[in-house]
Amino acid sequence: MGREALRAHLLAARLAGSVDTSRERSLRSYRLFAARDPRVLIGLDPERAWRLRDLLALMAEKCGVSADLGCVSGQDVIDPELTLTALDAFADRLGAAAQRGEPVLIGTGHPHRLLGFYAALADALSSAGCAVLTPAYGRRVDITTRFGLRTHHLVYVRGVGLVREPGAARPRGEPGAHTHSPLPVRLALAAAAEAGGPLPALVIGDHGWVCGAGQLGFDAMGPADTNDPALFVGEAEGSVSVAVPLDDAARSAYYRPLTRYVLKRACLSQ
Repeated sequence: MGREALRAHLLAARLAGSVDTSRERSLRSYRLFAARDPRVLIGLDPERAWRLRDLLALMAEKCGVSADLGCVSGQDVIDPELTLTALDAFADRLGAAAQRGEPVLIGTGHPHRLLGFYAALADALSSAGCAVLTPAYGRRVDITTRFGLRTHHLVYVRGVGLVREPGAARPRGEPGAHTHSPLPVRLALAAAAEAGGPLPALVIGDHGWVCGAGQLGFDAMGPADTNDPALFVGEAEGSVSVAVPLDDAARSAYYRPLTRYVLKRACLSQ
């Protein structure tokens, strides 16, 4: 799939353009981030104080949302050109990892949506000779949720890290729990270090997987929605390598064209 065809797909699937994330939800996240609420920092410790106005200006630059504080309702907007440019950078870094045979760690807080996307990357990198790491498999991690503290276990599905609540039913075959927490990646990285390595040269994922790894000094990249400012702040401050503006909660099938585009550009198509 070429760039123009992918652009059309992004708009048709609402992965960019007018997205499902509401303006109200994004603004709430920006206010919480400005107040340094850990639920929205998701593992990042920003170097500077980010006022709401500054944060909105950054998100307008990185995602294409309106920079007008008076715009307080409706659906948020992602500029598809910014998505495509970031996807190119994402693919180029992926290709460099493959060429150098770098060890990689991949994880997601959106397993019900993005597992297929990440699993395809894991397969391609493994075939190229990269070690796809799975440290701390089965280890316990306690995560604060809106229902209180809940015990989860870190597992890997097709090379992709995610968390599950023990004994929890998985409706419609969903592979794991949705989370923004940086605790899973911290657990994985600590376990890799305790075992004497290898440590990842690149961490791929979303939410806390990217911000938690980037804050610890690891090269980290992944997609983020308009209500996830932490990844874009991390990119602006240098702790996140690539943040791809993208609706991260669409149907899993909608990400397949992105997978093909990224793997082709990274020279990893099979």
